[in-house]
Amino acid sequence: MDLLLIRHAEPIRITSEESGGAPVDPMLTELGHDQAARLARWLAHERVDHIVSSPLARAHQTAAPLAAVHGLDVEIVDGLREYDSESDSYIPVEELKATGDPRWDAMVNGEWQSFGGESPPEFRARIVARMDEIIDAHQGQTVVVVCHGGVVNTYVGSILGIDQPLWFDPIYTSISRVRANRSGVRSIASVNDVGHLHGTRDKR
Repeated sequence: MDLLLIRHAEPIRITSEESGGAPVDPMLTELGHDQAARLARWLAHERVDHIVSSPLARAHQTAAPLAAVHGLDVEIVDGLREYDSESDSYIPVEELKATGDPRWDAMVNGEWQSFGGESPPEFRARIVARMDEIIDAHQGQTVVVVCHGGVVNTYVGSILGIDQPLWFDPIYTSISRVRANRSGVRSIASVNDVGHLHGTRDKR
């Protein structure tokens, strides 16, 4: 079966001051909605049998246009949450990196517990288990999984034998393709594809 791992579109920025210390669940920005629409138009030309999403708003809002194009419902899987889903802020990783925020170093080094996240081993075990369940339930199908940058990093890294928790930067709505069979063989067909953000498959 084919598994299409998609990072959610761009969400709004929320600081801990704005959240008052409560866990945040940001919606998509205007640009994020455009990215999700472009993704839906791109994948309208491909076979999609099932769509799965993290329960976080930025993921299922990204999945919604694609589901509408294919006439499918979106299955919400709680186990696809990001490692820091209980955080009281959402600052884009691009901003953390550019400003030298100490949270960037903590993220890259897998010190997620320092800002309220899961440990990398716990997170990897959870994500691999959920992906295995999806694969087992949809043999012979093409399944789209709309999730998060950490989820994509962790699962693709587990297949490639990469121990570093965050080893590449998935672009918003990027597509990474995994081929899997019931015997346990997993292979990577592509990583971080964003052709839909630059072009179109529409026939002229």
